Amino acid sequence: MYIVIFRSTRTPDHSDLYSEWSEKMEHLVASQPGYQSHFSFRDGETGDGVTVSYFDSEESISQWRDLNEHLEAQTLGREHFYEGYTVEVAHIERRYEWHK
Repeated sequence: MYIVIFRSTRTPDHSDLYSEWSEKMEHLVASQPGYQSHFSFRDGETGDGVTVSYFDSEESISQWRDLNEHLEAQTLGREHFYEGYTVEVAHIERRYEWHK
């Protein structure tokens, strides 16, 4: 299993357009081969956020990264939605869970 960690800081503008594209990307990634799951959170005061996504393989991550609609969202992100971002990709060696 592989993990993609996307950390970002939002700009204060383009909220409606951002919401539209964020929802679009959320549905699109879930339909991609190799996608497993994701979760996100954002601090309303600072605009800092994190999205963590799980994929089966590096190939499935590359296919998601290079998907035309995602490329368009990336361009909008750099031009309008984000002050900055960082993407980290890692292979998960082990995973443990505990639930009560």
